[in-house]
Amino acid sequence: MNYNKVTEDMIANLQSIVGSRNVIVEQEKLETYAGDEVPEAEWKHLPEVVVKPDNAQQVSEVLKLANRELVPVTPRGAGTGLAAGAVPMIGGIVLSLENMNRILEIDNENLFMVVEPGVTTGDVQRKAQEEGYLYAGDPCSADSSFIGGNVATNAGGNKAVKYGTTSKHIYGLEVVLATGEIITLGGKCVKDVTGYDLVHLMVGSEGTLGVVTKIYLKLLPKPKYNSVLLVPFADMQTAINVVPKIMTTVGVIPTSIEFMDNLCIKSAESFLDRKLPYNDAGAYIIIEVEAYSDAQLESDCENIAGICYENGGLEVFIGNDKANQDKIWKPRRVLAEALRVTSPVYCMEDIVVPISNIPKLLEAIEQISKKYTIKIPCFGHAGDGNVHATLLKENLDDATWYEVKEKVLEEIYFVTYACEGKLSGEHGIGAKRKKAMAKFMNPVELRMIASIKKALDPNLILNPDKLVELC
Repeated sequence: MNYNKVTEDMIANLQSIVGSRNVIVEQEKLETYAGDEVPEAEWKHLPEVVVKPDNAQQVSEVLKLANRELVPVTPRGAGTGLAAGAVPMIGGIVLSLENMNRILEIDNENLFMVVEPGVTTGDVQRKAQEEGYLYAGDPCSADSSFIGGNVATNAGGNKAVKYGTTSKHIYGLEVVLATGEIITLGGKCVKDVTGYDLVHLMVGSEGTLGVVTKIYLKLLPKPKYNSVLLVPFADMQTAINVVPKIMTTVGVIPTSIEFMDNLCIKSAESFLDRKLPYNDAGAYIIIEVEAYSDAQLESDCENIAGICYENGGLEVFIGNDKANQDKIWKPRRVLAEALRVTSPVYCMEDIVVPISNIPKLLEAIEQISKKYTIKIPCFGHAGDGNVHATLLKENLDDATWYEVKEKVLEEIYFVTYACEGKLSGEHGIGAKRKKAMAKFMNPVELRMIASIKKALDPNLILNPDKLVELC
């Protein structure tokens, strides 16, 4: 696709739409919008201009202009993504939604919160708690990521075992299409099979089909009691093998089941500058349980602890109060930052397999790590099969890093699909995994995606060079 460059006339038109203060053209300011959390230089590209609309009507006018002039538009939230999904790979306009940061409504009768895309996920969670409710979406980046970005990637997070990914909590969206049309899909009805499920077509589409400007989030009653358990194990295989036993034996679905291998434990310990319990353990399992009665919570924790002890758990630490729960969760929540300190250049993957195949996958990754003499710490969401295998560059020179990285990723993706898995569980495809998706996804599925993209964005202006190759 041949796109046009942003001209001075276009910049003047953009300023008339959103105001001069919301149009950025200065080089040093543009650099802030050139990348996301993927650290490698190949995933950094400067936009020609950044536009910060205040409402859906302004988004509409910007997209009408871009569609008419054939200028690419990259929607952007907080820039916390891990797949180069909000990177303007071919320049053009970055449409930053940071100004659209209002919580519009708390509907106590229907248990909905209506928000704009620039609200942080943490603020959504806190507002829900203030009202006595639970918003169950809980990515580790909650305090920095925008809810709009969660929608774009269908973010998962720590509570997806029990509550599902972001899509489970979304019943309606206001969306601006590439042509500038504004449409509300779904709403506050908890059942709706009126035509295709266009709401959930948009969720996870990574800004390639439309720009989300309003989100209808379902709230839940807040559980009264919860506990967090930390269980160290001698080795990763023993730790992972206990997960299906917990899921099928206790009679309750835990809120979270997370895991960290020893490399992750050491990185978190160094980052936090404090000694962690059983820091020589091969792996940690972190389990969170919720209940509506103290007796039920105590019973569930006792049953889970018993299963862990019977299956190789070295100790069971239980946090019943917020201070101790935060202490248990902190090493897991800071892992991305901790690994970034350990190795400023890294490649964090987001593979996902059926829960029963996690042991097989991790064993294969360990063998790949030894084969290429590269560290690949693994952590993630054991309760839903989502593994963040993270390649560390450390002391490798650039040429060796790129050569080894490509070979390692090829083998990891191959074994993932051999384990009935997929490339991404929550981070998305973006630009980073586009070639891999083209190689490993069924061609018919790729054609379906391409057909939907072309139908909704005929001039291919929205977030080009992401997900699938189009011409």
